[in-house]
Amino acid sequence: MKRTIVLLLVVSLLGLMTTGCANMSRQTKGTAIGAGAGGAIGGLIGSKSGNTALGAIIGAAVGGAAGAYIGNYMDNQAEEIERDLEGASVERVGEGIKITFDSGLLFAVDKSDLQYEARQNLANLAVILQKYPDTDILIEGHTDSSGPDDYNMNLSRNRANSVANSLAGQGVDATRFTIMAYGETQPIADNSTTEGKRLNRRVELAIMANDKLKDAAEKKTGN
Repeated sequence: MKRTIVLLLVVSLLGLMTTGCANMSRQTKGTAIGAGAGGAIGGLIGSKSGNTALGAIIGAAVGGAAGAYIGNYMDNQAEEIERDLEGASVERVGEGIKITFDSGLLFAVDKSDLQYEARQNLANLAVILQKYPDTDILIEGHTDSSGPDDYNMNLSRNRANSVANSLAGQGVDATRFTIMAYGETQPIADNSTTEGKRLNRRVELAIMANDKLKDAAEKKTGN
């Protein structure tokens, strides 16, 4: 049932691409660095779901028996990530994995340089990502509403890049990455409170099947 709903959402939102792209707000667009699978669709679906990382995962879904095969691949990976990462929320969503890092655990306030604990955490993640190479990885930076819009956009970009550079430095193939900066445009909590601002300062990762895994799943299942 959940997969059916997801696929219906994908089909309906794809129809928006011909009319909606020209009128995309800055919130929907964000700032892209690089290009990867699911990015454009993910942006559109994300604007409806309230989360572009989630939208990218939905947009990359293939469904059916092949989707179930991919889901099993993701189940095993998610279990290892949840076991080895500290201070991060790990969610299995459809045919992908969504990871949310609290920026307070990654960076000092108003900084984009990774703290020591964060580098160790990302080193653990890098080991797992290399073990499961057949995925594309969307890395998104977000800030709270403190400071000017342009400053926050740049800060979110620098933070997303810091995470990507750390993973690449640990051996993860950087061609798997799509990096997005959203600044303050996609809050998940109330920016008028200290706790809300803390939650909005975050880096999110969406892990999705790449074309190689999708082809393998379709051949394996005949879907």
